[in-house]
Amino acid sequence: QVQLVESGGGLVQAGGSLRLSCAASGRTFSNYAMGWFRQAPGKEREFVAAISDRTYYADSVKGRFAISRDNAKNTVYLQMNSLKREDTAVYYCAAATLISTMEYEYDYWGQGTQVTVSS
Repeated sequence: QVQLVESGGGLVQAGGSLRLSCAASGRTFSNYAMGWFRQAPGKEREFVAAISDRTYYADSVKGRFAISRDNAKNTVYLQMNSLKREDTAVYYCAAATLISTMEYEYDYWGQGTQVTVSS
């Protein structure tokens, strides 16, 4: 089992920045690929970014968001810059055996953290 706890969400103005963190406990963190997903009101949950020995990004966040991990701290981060109103969503981190952009590939999920971008 892997337990994931996100933090760092909040209210930010458009054009601003936030850094999300996801702390993992349980099994060896470095063995897992980590991903960030988000779900906006009334929409399906969607892929944002993932990291293992490489990184993947959704087209909508490329050049604005950066995913990173610190295996010594069992933590994955999502640095979000140049935020837009359409980035408003609940952001979830997740762990998978192999890196993927597909939600069903991820076995463990956090509870989510709200990000709200105001104009």
